[in-house]
Amino acid sequence: MKKIVAIIFIAILAIGAYFGFRFYSKNYGNNVAKEGFVLIPHNAPMKQVMDSIRPYLSNVESFEAVANDKALAENIKAGRYEIKSGTNNSDLVNMIKAGNQTPNNFRIKDFDDVYQMIGRVSRKTELDSARFAKDLNAIAVEKGFNNAEDLKKFFFNDTYQFFWTVTPKEFFDKFNTDYNEFWNADRVAKEKQSGLSRDQIYALASIVYKESGGKKDEQKTIAGLYLNRYKKGMKLQSDPTVIYAINKASNFTKQIKRVYYKDLRAPSPYNTYANAGIPPGPICIVDKNSLDAVLNAEQNNYIYMCADPAKFGFHKFTDNDVEHAKNAKAYQDWLNAKQIK
Repeated sequence: MKKIVAIIFIAILAIGAYFGFRFYSKNYGNNVAKEGFVLIPHNAPMKQVMDSIRPYLSNVESFEAVANDKALAENIKAGRYEIKSGTNNSDLVNMIKAGNQTPNNFRIKDFDDVYQMIGRVSRKTELDSARFAKDLNAIAVEKGFNNAEDLKKFFFNDTYQFFWTVTPKEFFDKFNTDYNEFWNADRVAKEKQSGLSRDQIYALASIVYKESGGKKDEQKTIAGLYLNRYKKGMKLQSDPTVIYAINKASNFTKQIKRVYYKDLRAPSPYNTYANAGIPPGPICIVDKNSLDAVLNAEQNNYIYMCADPAKFGFHKFTDNDVEHAKNAKAYQDWLNAKQIK
């Protein structure tokens, strides 16, 4: 009798262990065959979720069973989800139900035009560029501007994190908050001391950014030089403004590596060879360093600057036109030697 009881007990343990192992494996065992990201749009049906996640699973049936047990079909949250090695079905389902997305890095570069930025940004969002542009245009109108291009000063050249499901409003609100935080009491006081309008500060900062290539080393020196020209009533004569004027006229379809004398006549209010004063707005999305360079410009006597062929990315500065002519010739000779056209 005792022997029979022992056998029955062992059998029960074995059956329990079998079903326990199956339950554990189904819910808590690793079910990731390869790592990657799954994109689930709003209002996606369960079939679409399964089609998206299927390539990353070792056992599709076990995931589907857990998804059914946890009623995933009724609780799907849109998002970009990272599938990591070692993750079990229960965690995968809970991640999608809770909407625990993985954010993505959005690099906001020195885009000449806000619509260029929209085209690049929208590649990492659920919405297409047309919808993104439409919504940002509406935001601009609400703020009293003409269109999204007039929002350029609100954006900063930097790297940010957003979710794939970010809306244009959420996207802009992040930068609007950043903009208001940047313009603190100290910077507003320097803005007033400068005698420049905020739009003029942004326009100069964009020139400083382009001339410096985004490097901080010379930005305050460059800002001081352009302020010297402006205060003397000289034309700013900045090559990047000519490039911008030509590109803007072609809807930013041209690639210009070298500015020729014929280009200096480009008819545009942004062309600082053809027009005196500061351009009507920034020629690119700027970074905070460039703005601070204008607000804290170096006090110098420089009037002229020229790219230094011996030190790529840097310039030679002078207040002497004869010395500048020598610097300019050396740079032109270098361009010709490199056959840069």
